Amino acid sequence: MDVIDPNARIADLVGLLYVLSNIFDGKTDLYRLEKEMEVDIDDLMPIVYTASNLGLVNAESGDISIAEKGIEYIKSGMFQRKNIIKSSLTKIEPFNTAISMNSFSIDDLLDRLKENGVQTFNNPDGSHDLEVILIEWGMYSKLLKKTDDGFEVIS
Repeated sequence: MDVIDPNARIADLVGLLYVLSNIFDGKTDLYRLEKEMEVDIDDLMPIVYTASNLGLVNAESGDISIAEKGIEYIKSGMFQRKNIIKSSLTKIEPFNTAISMNSFSIDDLLDRLKENGVQTFNNPDGSHDLEVILIEWGMYSKLLKKTDDGFEVIS
């Protein structure tokens, strides 16, 4: 099941796509990308996995290339970028489950994710990680809004 990695940030996504597009003409191997971005591979992989899960890059056998959706993201303005992320989030966790719930607290969403077999947030930091993802990815894309009781899906 595809999940947003708790260590992946939107700023990292934008950086990854720009480096791939502008420095490597859309394709390179992960070793060269790691060196260019001056990050450890352990710090790079969460955003690579997340960008791949969102359909923005293709990553296999140590190579990475920017996908059509990633090119569209780079060429778009802020409004369209948010729509691209929003439409991509609906297909991966924790957003797929959040959408099915419509409004929820962090604890309720954690329980439902566990019921659905999503183990990513089943750890001592899971509640915090989930909240950060919902705020950063969900609110950035205008898929979610914060309420007094938790979060609500924006139609």
